[in-house]
Amino acid sequence: MIDIKKENFTAVHTATDTVELDGKPALRVVKKDKIDQYDQNTYARANGLLFHNGTIECRMLSRLLPDAPDFARGFIGIVFRANEADSEFESFYVRPTNGRGCTDLVRKAHGCQYFSYPGYTFDYFREFGIIKYEAPVDFALDEWFTMKAVIEDDRAAFYLNGKLALSVENMKHGAGQHGSVGIFVDVGTEAFVSEINVTCMD
Repeated sequence: MIDIKKENFTAVHTATDTVELDGKPALRVVKKDKIDQYDQNTYARANGLLFHNGTIECRMLSRLLPDAPDFARGFIGIVFRANEADSEFESFYVRPTNGRGCTDLVRKAHGCQYFSYPGYTFDYFREFGIIKYEAPVDFALDEWFTMKAVIEDDRAAFYLNGKLALSVENMKHGAGQHGSVGIFVDVGTEAFVSEINVTCMD
């Protein structure tokens, strides 16, 4: 288990703080740089952690910032196998505004997202009509949910509130990538994480 303290994380194009939310300590992460770019290296990186295969489990909640643009979706998730330069990683995040209560069927289909930085962003996948890296979710903004990633070589399975949400074969950086784990946030989002458990299998 990673202790939820600001000093245990390095802010990568983000601002971080330790706060209390619903009576528990939480790490707050907000995008600080690259405001007008999507699916970038904007996350809080766990210090002193090298991850290859294993599991990542988080308890998370997101809110929209008061100045969030209309297209903000409450983007919150994880990065893993992030290299030391923060220039390559794999990621999985959710868009809670597209979850429970969303009546737009197109947006509802885009509830969660796998992407690989750099190059393989959601914009890239949509440009080429690749839909296998997105799926619906069943929760909303300002609602605690659990996220679990099971990573093995070039495969990943992502669970939300205990249910399989998305499976990915042939992750873009391949089976051999190693690196750190972090909490991803994107435009207009106030991200909170109260629990982070990482189990390394090798």
